[in-house]
Amino acid sequence: MIGKDLCLKFGLSTIYDHADFLIKNDDKVGIVGVNGCGKTTLFRVIMHEQELDSGRIEYSGLIGYLPQVIDVSDLNMTVLDYLLQARPIEKIKKNIADLYSEIQDVSDKEKSRILKKIGDLESKLDYYDQYNSENILMEIIDNMHIDESLLDLKMSNLSGGQKSKIAFAALLYSKANILLLDEPTNHLDNSTRDYIIDYLKNYKGTVLIISHDISFLNAIVNSIMHIDKSTHKINMYKGNYDNYIKVSTALNEARDNLIAKEEKEIQRLRDFVLLYSNSSGKRKRIAESREKLLAKKEAERVVKPPSLKKVRINFKPIENGSKIPLQVNNLTFGYTHNLYNNLSFLVNNKERFLILGENGIGKSTLLKLIVGLLEPIEGSISFGSKTTIAYYAQEQENLDLEKTVFENTKDSSYTDMEVYAALGNFLFTEDDFNKKVKYLSPGERARINLAKVILTRSNLLILDEPTNHLDPVTQELIAKNFKDYDGTIILVSHNLSFVDSIGINRILLLPSGKIINYYKDIVEYYSRINNQ
Repeated sequence: MIGKDLCLKFGLSTIYDHADFLIKNDDKVGIVGVNGCGKTTLFRVIMHEQELDSGRIEYSGLIGYLPQVIDVSDLNMTVLDYLLQARPIEKIKKNIADLYSEIQDVSDKEKSRILKKIGDLESKLDYYDQYNSENILMEIIDNMHIDESLLDLKMSNLSGGQKSKIAFAALLYSKANILLLDEPTNHLDNSTRDYIIDYLKNYKGTVLIISHDISFLNAIVNSIMHIDKSTHKINMYKGNYDNYIKVSTALNEARDNLIAKEEKEIQRLRDFVLLYSNSSGKRKRIAESREKLLAKKEAERVVKPPSLKKVRINFKPIENGSKIPLQVNNLTFGYTHNLYNNLSFLVNNKERFLILGENGIGKSTLLKLIVGLLEPIEGSISFGSKTTIAYYAQEQENLDLEKTVFENTKDSSYTDMEVYAALGNFLFTEDDFNKKVKYLSPGERARINLAKVILTRSNLLILDEPTNHLDPVTQELIAKNFKDYDGTIILVSHNLSFVDSIGINRILLLPSGKIINYYKDIVEYYSRINNQ
């Protein structure tokens, strides 16, 4: 795969500026860079979902894509049918049957053309190994530890984590030549993760992986593609992620040393020109010569890329909350069966309250009940008179994809400059403000939602997996600031480092409804359970 002279802008925001790259056949490439640098956009360009302003990407073969957020077009399709359609065997067989029906009453010339098409389609059936394909699929299902009881369920009945795992299995079964994986370790248990690592290492094709999982990248990739948000260029490094860090650090140190040396020389020339510019005779001629040299060095000097802003959250609720901001009484709710029966608890002012439980037990559903997106079957949810709420949704469904970053964040309580400042604290630059949300990566969308939460200055924050899609550095910065937040937090998260650093007071365990004091081991236990 070759990228030549890639240029792309969204409004005033530059994504790529005459960027180039070369990926050899069968290379396993990790794609890295800060949130918003253009990693997911590159995948969209490769799949022809996004046009470049200029330049091109050249490749041959079938593309298989695993996005961060799985979008299933037909949710009524069973899991097994969804997996089987990853190899279009039945569709090809139907096309062949239709062509044989068509061939009955045509001229010899037309018959020859149709027979050639049939031959091409039969070659595709051989490529997809039609007689052994179901055995191959069952092997993938077994190795990915997909419970056979799921196969007859509709896709609409699966949790987000289950959809991701099924989509990954379908991708492996698809027999694509080029795999594009966007955060593929989300929702993978340890044994499945080990299988995926072994599968991808031995995969006969090209693999491009966007991931913040360093150990996953180190185990698979033989090169790293770094997309630089400052220069909008693409740089390739041989080796795994650790080697990339080692080499790029050395290159940055060498660049900084060169910059320091050049600055010292430029300052020496400036001082000389300033001292002798008003002289006469030989000194004046030397000063003029040095001035030309100074202009040349200033034009050619190496410039250090501007450092990106880090997330800073510094806000205080408009007013103090009630002594008991939230009380839940005898809550009952479920879909085909009840998730909780007669659930009761209360949350104290300025408390950090964590909700834990196994995947699919109803943690996100409980948050939706609290914020009024769902109605309980029985029971009540009441708030203190001074309680103001801000809700961070895991699935980010409260963003308008057709509006810009600024339009999604704009609030009549703030001036435009205040909104711009808030966005700046979440790594958005001036170039990003007018970019439509539909073009953003999940990490960028997460940052918009976090900015919206901050701007409400509410005294009760309800956060559903706030660290999903964020790189480790951003996660760490967010954790430090939530620890200092002067309000109440109700949180769903299995991110141990994040949970441990924000100062959780108590934990609600689902489905039992038992409340216990916080200790690290219980979070680690549920994190391990949900990964098995």
